[in-house]
Amino acid sequence: MKIALIQLNYHVGNIEANVAKIKTGIRQAKTQGVDLAVFAELAICGYPPKDLVLQNGFVEKCENAAVEIARECDGIAAIVGGPSRNLSKRGRLVLNSAFFLEDGKVKAKINKSLRPFYDVFDEYRYFEPGADNKLISFKENKLAITVCEDIWNQYPDETGHYFHQRFPLQEMGVDKADCIINISASPFSYMHRYERDRVACGVAAHYKTPLVYVNNIGANTDLIFDGGSFIVDKEGSIVAQSVFFEEASLIFELDKKEIKASQKNGSGKNNTKKSPTVWYCAPQGDYDTIITESVYEALVLGIRDYFNKTGAKKAVLGVSGGIDSALVLVLAQKALGKENVMAVVLPSKFSSTETMNDAMQLLKNTDCPYHLLSIEPGVKAVNESLSEAFKGLAADVTEENIQARMRGLLIMAVSNKMGALMLNTSNKSELSTGYGTLYGDMGGALSVIGDLYKTQIYRLAEYVNEVSPGLIPGNILTKAPTAELKPNQKDTDTLPEFEILDNILCQYIEQHKSSDEIKVNGADEALIKKVVNMVNKTEFKRQQFCPILRVSPKAFGIGRRMPVAGKYEL
Repeated sequence: MKIALIQLNYHVGNIEANVAKIKTGIRQAKTQGVDLAVFAELAICGYPPKDLVLQNGFVEKCENAAVEIARECDGIAAIVGGPSRNLSKRGRLVLNSAFFLEDGKVKAKINKSLRPFYDVFDEYRYFEPGADNKLISFKENKLAITVCEDIWNQYPDETGHYFHQRFPLQEMGVDKADCIINISASPFSYMHRYERDRVACGVAAHYKTPLVYVNNIGANTDLIFDGGSFIVDKEGSIVAQSVFFEEASLIFELDKKEIKASQKNGSGKNNTKKSPTVWYCAPQGDYDTIITESVYEALVLGIRDYFNKTGAKKAVLGVSGGIDSALVLVLAQKALGKENVMAVVLPSKFSSTETMNDAMQLLKNTDCPYHLLSIEPGVKAVNESLSEAFKGLAADVTEENIQARMRGLLIMAVSNKMGALMLNTSNKSELSTGYGTLYGDMGGALSVIGDLYKTQIYRLAEYVNEVSPGLIPGNILTKAPTAELKPNQKDTDTLPEFEILDNILCQYIEQHKSSDEIKVNGADEALIKKVVNMVNKTEFKRQQFCPILRVSPKAFGIGRRMPVAGKYEL
């Protein structure tokens, strides 16, 4: 039996476009002599559909789409993910299903049993768990069709805890199957690829049954999907893997638990058998390059799909001469083309000659169109308007924030006039500690690097220059970061050195450690508690922030939900 794993870029809610892609994939697979074409989780509606599945008629449209796709299945079968109605009188109204399509009909429906409830997942809100899933017989092979999470409860975590009470693979009798097929919508993070491989390989080896895994690619708002669909033999080794961050198909032959032949698309070079540690600028051996390349590709895809799927064509951003805006500019140009990216340079009386030179050299290197707009006239006008209200009061951070907000105002004016979306250039170190101005430098439609700490920004910028030598001026990578809102200002006037700060932040945010558990060289207990308190106090800012492209195991946004009007010490 010849099977094709077809990874496609789906558009959430755009059922018609998704169905057209799936039907094209089936037709192409049929011309290649494929017997079974396999598509990803919730392919019909895109992942994650969120509250769309609660809208009257939406799930029914998806079911009708499955019937339409089935008509293409003449001489070929397909497995396609989509929501379906729960017709029982109990439980939630929707199921997360895998439709088995054959002979022009929906022959069977396998429903996802385990609903992820952690990090960015909230499937308890929408889906009723499946029950009584059975093996599917096709072409003299027994297939165990599973949906994403249903293979993930095979092993406990490091404390021996299982996330779910059920074990769907055991319930299905997977040991009697000839192949386990898992359709997934597995979001990218720079550590998740290893975890995904470990689970899939472990399941295949445990049941001595080959496992095939088909994943989404593309980005839907903040979530990025990297593809990399793969085949695992019954010994638990990945024998073929599709490309990452691209639409592709992977074809192989299966005969009674034996993979007779495989077509390998892509090098599979991103596989790793060991868990990477937290990704910092510090070298991590082979993982450093693997992770850095993946994060770069993920962010480019995230920008491109955000614009394509919202219908936006052009981007605008502030370019300061600092490393954050330099990196965002390079990523945006890669994603959208340089002709679709406009820079706005916004000097003030505090802007140094060094900073301005760096900004202009970057624009020259990237051949980026730009506007040079001084913020001084606007800042002067605002200060004059406030002079009576502020009479007798000393200058403080208020005056600094006026400058940041004037920059935001001018960029947004260009954005409105051009019909371009503003890209935000704040990093995760700043967002964590509240080192940013609401309605100023925290403005924008999309945060490109808001899930990267400052040390990670430097590593990614170095990678850019490894690929395109000198694209980002060297001085931008070596000078001390500064907001330049007052004379001789440096970020470290307010924040610890970033190597120390980012280590504290990662242990607190990604690893969920309490301040008492965090250990960082160069940081005493008082500094650690100060940083943790900064994170806790500025939640109100982050909850007014734009969507952040997620590349880490714990990004700000839906994956980290903390109270605003709470009082707590952790």
